[in-house]
Amino acid sequence: MTPYTATGRPEVRWPAARRALADRPALTLGGILVLLLAATDAVSPGFVTPHQLSTTLLYAAPLGALAAGQTLAMLTGGIDLSVSATATAAAYLIAGLGARGTAQAVAVALALGLAVGMTNGVGIGVCRVQPLIMTLGMAGVLGGALTLASLTFTNGVPVVPDAVHQLGSGTVLGYLPLDTLVWAPLAIALLAGLARSGLGRAIYAVGDNPLACRLAGIRVWQVLLLTYVLGGVLSAIAGILLVGYTNAADLNLATPYLLQSVAAVVIGGTSILGGSGGYGGTILGALILTVLDSLLTILNVSQAGKQMLYGAIVLGLAWIYARAAPAE
Repeated sequence: MTPYTATGRPEVRWPAARRALADRPALTLGGILVLLLAATDAVSPGFVTPHQLSTTLLYAAPLGALAAGQTLAMLTGGIDLSVSATATAAAYLIAGLGARGTAQAVAVALALGLAVGMTNGVGIGVCRVQPLIMTLGMAGVLGGALTLASLTFTNGVPVVPDAVHQLGSGTVLGYLPLDTLVWAPLAIALLAGLARSGLGRAIYAVGDNPLACRLAGIRVWQVLLLTYVLGGVLSAIAGILLVGYTNAADLNLATPYLLQSVAAVVIGGTSILGGSGGYGGTILGALILTVLDSLLTILNVSQAGKQMLYGAIVLGLAWIYARAAPAE
């Protein structure tokens, strides 16, 4: 007979699995990553080599930066559906303005991320628009603006500056990707900020109980504003790294990364309901998805098939979080 909770919902009992995920999430995710590496090496012997591991880090850096902003949004109980559009727009600006100077192009791209994040933050934090609606609308606005902007490039696709291309695809000492040297400091700052700063603690508190935060005197709108501003800037950085790797900008450059950014966060253990999780798990989630993508590519799985799998992962983990959430 199926046991039920006091609210009438079926009680889900996975004591061993849930205890392992709750007590040692990093070990669990690390084990999954090792198993995926072993499976990929079995399918394609010689996959686990220093060169290939370096390539994995190279691929993972843009996703890791994009998922960083998504992590912050989901920790507050929201979501940011504009991350991929922001990254694509930043990539287009880098390529379109590269002839005027790399520094100026990077500055304008980061300013765009700041402006998008500010707009999202004002809409969600001040006007109290639902995050899904606000960020989806912003993604639509950016997509339309990019389509119009692309018509101005009459001499072919915009050219990526050499410095940005080198940053997105180059290595130092033969094996250390340069984009990882950008991602690593961002990751350290984010991990430390969430764990030790007042803003980090406020992000968790808002995600756990925004009403209690308001009653406690926390300016929730300011927390949400800063959260989405950071997310916009991180998305722009991801776009810079991505266009540097591909060495070309197009209207769908970062579109496949939207679902992956959500999947990396939920795989990493951040609850879709907000208030629990962290960026450490997201880092492992991004690495897991990168290795999984390599495995699926070796198996000749189409991009549509990959998207279906990522969607199934998100749905499955969302169901698990919903069932494991404490009854109100």
